[in-house]
This record gives sequence, structure tokens and C-alpha cells, in this order.
Amino acid sequence: MTNKKVLEGTVVSGAREAAFFTQLDWVSAQCEEKLGFRPYPGTLNIEMLPESLSVIASIQKEKGLELVSPDPAFCSARVIPVLIKEIQAAIILPEEKVRIHGRNIIEAIAPVNLRRTLNLNDGDTVCLYRLP
Repeated sequence: MTNKKVLEGTVVSGAREAAFFTQLDWVSAQCEEKLGFRPYPGTLNIEMLPESLSVIASIQKEKGLELVSPDPAFCSARVIPVLIKEIQAAIILPEEKVRIHGRNIIEAIAPVNLRRTLNLNDGDTVCLYRLP
């Protein structure tokens, strides 16, 4: 694989609230336009290893690709394209005011159920590779 590994962490259970966001028409359409896929309902939550925390801080400062809500009262988000194994995915960075996880937890979206497709369980290690 020629892409650079940027993050490594362990799979953890989430709040089970992301399916609503990922299935909004404007989110789904903008993901298809900007990432090349419509996201599976929900996200994969990954708790970053301590050595990845500085990388997370750097990524969170990046502009990324913007998912812009048509309703200014609703939150927008940014996405950073990545690969998880051989699956195109993206780290989703919601606006700070709506973050429900600590800074050491990131959420990934993909066109498939990552847990099922990659046979992942809580505690399994995953690596994310940055796409250009």
C-alpha cells in the first residue's frame, strides 16, 4: 500500500446517533459528490492510541472537504478521505458544538458497514491510511 498510515486505534461502541446524520439527504448527496460514495447509515468509532493523538490534533485543524448544511441552524461537518484496509472511507469531523465524543475518538464513514464487512469487534485494532 502506497498511502501513508496516519492513525491507529481500537474499535469502540458509539452513541448510536450517527445514522440519522449520515442519512440526511444533503449529507448523503455531498458525500457522493465529494467522496464518491453515499455513506452507510452510521459510523465506525475508533479510539486512537496515545501516539496518534498529535496526528488527530493536526487533522482536526485541516480544512478537509466540507459538508455544508442547507439550513444554517443545523451543523455542518468536514471529512478527510482515508482507506481502512482496502475500503474507501472518511473521517468525519463534526462542528465542535455538536461533538459527542472525546478528542481521542474519531468517527469514520464508508459506503459499507465497516464492522460487518471487515469483521470488526470492540477492541480490534484498525489502521487508517490517508488518501491524497
